Amino acid sequence: MQAWEARLTDFKKFCTIDLSLSETTAYDHLRQIKPFLRWMDGREISRESIRDYLDTIKEKAAPTRANVLKALRRFFRDFLEHGELVSTFKLPRQEFKPKTVPTREELKRFYAALKLPRDRALFLIYATSGLRRDEVLSLKRQDVNLEQRVIIPSVGCTTTKRRWVAFFNREAADALGEYLTECASSEPAAPLFSNGAKQVNCVFKRASDASGVHISPQVLREWFACEMGELGVADRYVDAFCGRIPRSVLARHYTDFSPERLKRIYDGAGLRVLG
Repeated sequence: MQAWEARLTDFKKFCTIDLSLSETTAYDHLRQIKPFLRWMDGREISRESIRDYLDTIKEKAAPTRANVLKALRRFFRDFLEHGELVSTFKLPRQEFKPKTVPTREELKRFYAALKLPRDRALFLIYATSGLRRDEVLSLKRQDVNLEQRVIIPSVGCTTTKRRWVAFFNREAADALGEYLTECASSEPAAPLFSNGAKQVNCVFKRASDASGVHISPQVLREWFACEMGELGVADRYVDAFCGRIPRSVLARHYTDFSPERLKRIYDGAGLRVLG
């Protein structure tokens, strides 16, 4: 394993620089490669040895196995330029499971279990903006206009994630304002939230245990998309709010995605979480 440490550092740089992947995605690839290299433990790397390793995780969930194979492809095919080692391995089929999002009453019960202003503000920003977990955690104070309820992330897009303008509702604005009044730093470049991903996961797990309702930032993103659809917002605009690439020709080339229009559509939907 020690002999590979330098290559892993280069691999991470390759992911973020050459492939323009996010730091989070690059870290996830490293997290999958390291157990593989530990398992190799002196074995000769070949298609057969990779197959044997994949056999050890065949009982894991399909998304987990897919993440391992994606990392191995990046490492051997793209980074080391030995695509022949992984060319025969196909991503596992993932069975479609219809989403079931929490009800508003369940959201209220979960919210009541959050005790800190910071955690309540986080919850409502996730629920009303549609942003991904790490996108919220990467926000700086200067990225958020509290009065206009607009978010313009200063962190750029990657090849797999789009970050456009986002919005939040009045409930989130009130909670965020309460949280910001007690923060020590007011520097524009200071992080909006000081939480790391692990801390956020712990916050949501504690509230899930206390309320009996399983909710995570991803669940709130799914709830946002479903709720905006229920409120009559067209799919192409929901995709824009969530930072997804438009899927149709109409959405890609003939739809106005200006911040002004998106704000009118967002406010017109009248999204509410607690009320």
